[in-house]
Amino acid sequence: MLGNHTSATEFYLIGFPGSEKLRHILFATFCFFYLVTLVGNTVIIVIVCVDKRLQSPMYFFLVHLSILEILVTTVIVPVMLWGLLLPGMQGISLAGCVAQLFLQLALGTTEFSLLGAMAVDRYVAVCNPLRYSVIMNSRTCNSVVIVSWIFGFLYQIWPVYATFHLNYCKSNVVDNFFCDRGQLLKLSCNNTIFIEFILFLMAVFVLFGSLIPTIVSYTYIISTILKIPSTSGRKKAFSTCASHFTCVVIGYGCCLFLYVKPKQTQAADYNRVVSLMISIVTPFLNPFIFTLRNDKVIEALRDGVKRCYHLFKS
Repeated sequence: MLGNHTSATEFYLIGFPGSEKLRHILFATFCFFYLVTLVGNTVIIVIVCVDKRLQSPMYFFLVHLSILEILVTTVIVPVMLWGLLLPGMQGISLAGCVAQLFLQLALGTTEFSLLGAMAVDRYVAVCNPLRYSVIMNSRTCNSVVIVSWIFGFLYQIWPVYATFHLNYCKSNVVDNFFCDRGQLLKLSCNNTIFIEFILFLMAVFVLFGSLIPTIVSYTYIISTILKIPSTSGRKKAFSTCASHFTCVVIGYGCCLFLYVKPKQTQAADYNRVVSLMISIVTPFLNPFIFTLRNDKVIEALRDGVKRCYHLFKS
């Protein structure tokens, strides 16, 4: 289907230009980040699944967020690491490029939908605690997660199809470490103004469609917390939202810089830095954000380590 419209059957990723020594340093650094991301998010998934104290909607959503973080970084990082070991540019097939771009965008869209749902969950927990278990029941949580996954994957079908429906006759060298849509549009000899505008509107819809409920939820949350008379009560109420709020600030901040701009063909170095934040730094930080600032998770981790120690000791 794409072959009739795309002259390029293979793309080459420039990755990170520099000396061999620099590339080896980057490989070691990114490999460390990737392994910590995998281990950290996997630990969160296991702890939430086995510890009965964490059987609540917030941690149910956190499990799916951790799954998304693992998948997002796995779509990008292994290809990037392999490219750092190669002496020249890294080749990637047309099908591989399509799959990578689609999965990256679909998983990202799913993640933002889930972050919006988590904000509403925190609103109900803080502002309407007596009805929390009734409103956020298992059926509601399962429905929210299923809709988020389905929406994320269906929503990105047309943008990826439209991107690879263009004629790539200028070059097949992508100035990034993955199949970046902005750099792909630069390679097209078609007029991409209209498609860039449509992609801009779609990115605005996804980001602000989930950001607006988040802003509204936190407006009510902050208003409710400020009405709590005791300092300890305010601190306890805010601690239940602090991790999610930090994650929202980092995630939305990076994606607003990368995707919500009328001109998709941004400078390559700019795209490369922001893409690193999204695909490596944010998934790396999230396990620490959700564990170090959460007493329940820390307690569950401590108990899990003790059980493992006694198991191995016996």
